[in-house]
Amino acid sequence: MDSDAATSSNPSGCGIELGRPDLAEYQPAEMPSRRDRCRSDLELSTRAFTWSALVTSSLLPAYARADLAFERGEGAWLTTTAGETFLDFGGGIAVASLGYSHPHLVAALTEQGGKLWHTSNLFQIPQAERLARRLTDVTFADYVFFTNSGAEALEGAIKTARKYHYVSGRPERFRILTFEGAFHGRTTTTIAAGGNPKYLEGFGPKAEGFDQVPFGDLEAVKRAVGPATGAILIEPIQGEGGIRVAAPEYLRALRALCDREGLLLVFDEVQTGVGRTGKLFAYELSGVVPDIMAIAKGIGGGFPLGAFLTTREAGKGMTAGSHGTTFGGNPLATAIGNAVLDVVLAPGFLDHVALIGTRLKQGLAALADRHASVIAEVRGEGLMLGLALRVPVNDFAAAARAEKLLVIPAGDNVARLLPPLVIGEAEVTEALARLDAACRSIAPQPAIAASVGGALS
Repeated sequence: MDSDAATSSNPSGCGIELGRPDLAEYQPAEMPSRRDRCRSDLELSTRAFTWSALVTSSLLPAYARADLAFERGEGAWLTTTAGETFLDFGGGIAVASLGYSHPHLVAALTEQGGKLWHTSNLFQIPQAERLARRLTDVTFADYVFFTNSGAEALEGAIKTARKYHYVSGRPERFRILTFEGAFHGRTTTTIAAGGNPKYLEGFGPKAEGFDQVPFGDLEAVKRAVGPATGAILIEPIQGEGGIRVAAPEYLRALRALCDREGLLLVFDEVQTGVGRTGKLFAYELSGVVPDIMAIAKGIGGGFPLGAFLTTREAGKGMTAGSHGTTFGGNPLATAIGNAVLDVVLAPGFLDHVALIGTRLKQGLAALADRHASVIAEVRGEGLMLGLALRVPVNDFAAAARAEKLLVIPAGDNVARLLPPLVIGEAEVTEALARLDAACRSIAPQPAIAASVGGALS
């Protein structure tokens, strides 16, 4: 062990004492010694800092990250490493369904974490069995397959739809109709399903088997259905596409078309599901029942967990060996999923989401009236809302951050509001006040040339 090795009294691994140095004069050397690197690490751990100004990140630069780092959260509030508090109306992009540090989720995590994290799907997993049974009891589905993410859930849903036609003697029916503006994930298959050119560029030929049509255009769907069409895949509310809501009558028409043509209807409820819209799943808003549904995000409350659900008929091709996952449905993830359902399925919870969502939407409508030069339209259902903007969405998100409020940019120049489902009147009132301030700060300034001219005349 060399002279810079860790000591039992200093868990940092550096043989120096913790202090409170002033970082104002910190200038990293071109190649600091190991001891200097340790000292710098300790300095950074005890003071607020701008990460990009001090080090070069080893993370692949696939994200344009805001210059914020959070170290803890409670309810709908996040605290940065600098000690600033932010009201989170982005919810980790609809993931933090129960907010941060929810006591029931923390208890489930620590209890199961102290027992068993992972075994593999070669063995029975009671926690997964229980969660699957609870999901089938409250939905249309007969079967559930657990994954780690929404993209994996969509991959499984796509495979299930194609395998259904294969085992039904129609292997040629592998093509799936999807919609412009959709987002289904970042795998090579799901970017092909979404069809967004910016996500497809540079990754070789687009995966075969997907045909995009305009969102909301029933006649375009009818024209696109052909002998090789096997399914229609749609988000009941497009999230990344800009909180674009599929009208109930449109979804009913798609269901009728699928029934008439022998197609499967697949819903992507990765973002809309688990209470986000004021219903457990968004398909309940229209009464249109899919054959297959993909979920994720909110079901884990922040822990990686997804699933696809299917009827017995649609899932008949998914027999032993047809699909698999190493981590999906492990004891820890599904214990937390069960804890999420404990809360979401409790009497009155979904009613609360619907009520507080209405309150927020009404407040946003009033905000749009006051700031018509900034906000063009309010969209969405429940606590999945969007502001269609007349100013650049990234500028608006930055203005909101300046007011210590987090919102999520989306397509169609829309700012998404996806707060934890546990927010109350106080958080809604505070968010509206901060959005009002953001609108005032970013509103286009009226021309003053006329008044100036009048003063000079």
